[in-house]
Amino acid sequence: MGIISWIIFGLIAGILSKWIMPGNDPGGFIVTIIIGIAGAVVGGFIGSLLGFGGVDGFNIGSFAIAVVGGLVVLWGYRKIKG
Repeated sequence: MGIISWIIFGLIAGILSKWIMPGNDPGGFIVTIIIGIAGAVVGGFIGSLLGFGGVDGFNIGSFAIAVVGGLVVLWGYRKIKG
């Protein structure tokens, strides 16, 4: 996927992660994108370790893995900032 695709994918995954785990988070649009992209990377790593596969394109499986990874990253972000 191209860089623009990763940014859009990350934005959507980050928004869904923040929607699933609401709270008062500092940061706005850019932090949401970073959380989503980092979540895709973390989710892909965890998914590969568990045998689910990684984030390899715009499909439902990759999207679910990215959102779960985004939740993990958001949780860690809140623990560090908290």
